[in-house]
Amino acid sequence: PKGFPPPTAKGDIEIKQYPTYRAATVQVRGDLGKAPSRGFSPLFRHISNNDISMTAPVETRYPAATLQTDSISQGDAAVSFLYRSVDVVPKEVAQNVRVEDMPPMMVVSIGMRGSYGYGVYTRGVQELQDWLAAHPEYELAGPPRRFFYDGPFIPDGLKRSDIQIPVQRN
Repeated sequence: PKGFPPPTAKGDIEIKQYPTYRAATVQVRGDLGKAPSRGFSPLFRHISNNDISMTAPVETRYPAATLQTDSISQGDAAVSFLYRSVDVVPKEVAQNVRVEDMPPMMVVSIGMRGSYGYGVYTRGVQELQDWLAAHPEYELAGPPRRFFYDGPFIPDGLKRSDIQIPVQRN
């Protein structure tokens, strides 16, 4: 999307600023590890029916409870396809899809490579929490999310994702 910073390099942790962006979102309940793939089909139908081009990343927002313990594997997640700009307006929106404008935000982000599995997400969240503990000038400002940059045909070892926690300066 317009104004988005590039993916975070593998293993790096950095503070990033994101502009307002528009997203088509579906809510997915159940196994958090399967949320991104379960949300994909209704979102793909949405962009196809509206002749909207696909962009990367695909976003999954996870429950805040996943910040407390890595044993949480069930819950509600929001899976989103991001529009290229806030000027994109769909002609029709299915009942299970919500179009929303996300506010600008600052995040702490870790770049991950490899499988899109849920274990990679929980490991990244733990590394970000360790970083936040060492940087008290930042505090939590929202639930975690993951950006998926590559499609299903990319080998697992080459897949890129960012795991992020919204923050604000103390």
